[in-house]
Amino acid sequence: SENSLQSLVSIGNICRSPIAEAVFRKLVTDEKLENKWRTDSAAVSDWNVGRFPDSRALSCLRNHGIETAHKARQITKEDFQTFDHILCMDESNLRDLNRKSNQVKDCKAKIELLGTYDPQKQLIIEDPYYGSEKDFETVYEQCLRCCKAFLEKYH
Repeated sequence: SENSLQSLVSIGNICRSPIAEAVFRKLVTDEKLENKWRTDSAAVSDWNVGRFPDSRALSCLRNHGIETAHKARQITKEDFQTFDHILCMDESNLRDLNRKSNQVKDCKAKIELLGTYDPQKQLIIEDPYYGSEKDFETVYEQCLRCCKAFLEKYH
């Protein structure tokens, strides 16, 4: 079947979006669908380009048996033209992405909040950067619920 492409976006690409990307990648691998999906994550801003995810994000993922080698990057014009879905974490990401996409000819990506897929209806995935380990765990749980529901819908 047709390959589906998904990108997950947050402001700096070191906390929420790399967690979501790693979670989604593990789900598609567990379901033996990895040849059907191309998953990446990116930032709206250029603050952290080239940096590895926050150490608390990495240790949260490791606690759930997930590794990631992601390095932060900024979203590009090509992302809007090649990805089918661009899922973001909060309203300010959504506004920024919609604004950027309006400047792109032939934007094919459907831009949405990842939280719209949450069966528990938590629409916003809050940035845990200034929080505690527990906040990273909350982000992980939200990403897991949303990514599962998203995959069920589009698989």
